[in-house]
Amino acid sequence: MKKEIISTSNAPKAIGPYSQATKFGNIIYTSGQLPIDPKTGKISDDIKEQTKQIMLNAEAILKEAGSDLSKVIKTSVFLKDLKDFAAMNEVYGEFFSHEAPARSTVGATDLALGALVEIEFIAHI
Repeated sequence: MKKEIISTSNAPKAIGPYSQATKFGNIIYTSGQLPIDPKTGKISDDIKEQTKQIMLNAEAILKEAGSDLSKVIKTSVFLKDLKDFAAMNEVYGEFFSHEAPARSTVGATDLALGALVEIEFIAHI
């Protein structure tokens, strides 16, 4: 098997030496998704809006890879402030209302570009 780099203009470009996602066999691993609006390059200062934008970005990347959010098997959530957990979880739950994937949530002292949340996804085809 050979790894395949996944890239779409419908999600923010990588801000460093990494790919939006990598597909290996039938598994897709996204990089940590920041809440950057790919059209404007901006980040909202609202945790709910940031979470929604991340989910939309992930949706676009997974679609490019031949998958979708219903095929996500694991996520890792990084929150700058764990007090934002309930608000993040509310929006996250709108995207995973049925058969939610396994998840880890970790408090982080700082995230790239001043984001309040970052999420990485593992999905299958």
